[in-house]
Amino acid sequence: MLKGLGGLGGLGDMGKMMKAAQEMQTKVAELQEQLEKMEVTGESGAGLVKATATAKGVLTGLDIDPSIFNPEEKEVIEDLILAAIKDAQTKAAAKNQEELQKITDGLGLPPGFKLPF
Repeated sequence: MLKGLGGLGGLGDMGKMMKAAQEMQTKVAELQEQLEKMEVTGESGAGLVKATATAKGVLTGLDIDPSIFNPEEKEVIEDLILAAIKDAQTKAAAKNQEELQKITDGLGLPPGFKLPF
């Protein structure tokens, strides 16, 4: 025989967890859209080369100071361009993680816990 409905109390907690998960999923989807619009700029050569990317890491612009266009320094220029792009991508990844952390802070997840997004 069942004694009362005391065992069903956990269902309310499960409902709260499901609602919280759905809210988080909605917030993450909204964040993904926002990250496509947020921009970061990476630099190299003390600002001679600048690469702009979305916070999702998509390169959107490249600004090169004309003073570096010396054909004899082609490899240096290529290295500066790559360094600026890598810097922008690193900043994009950091911005992405920072924004996601804002959403997950209230969930009581362990410090450093990363979601698979």
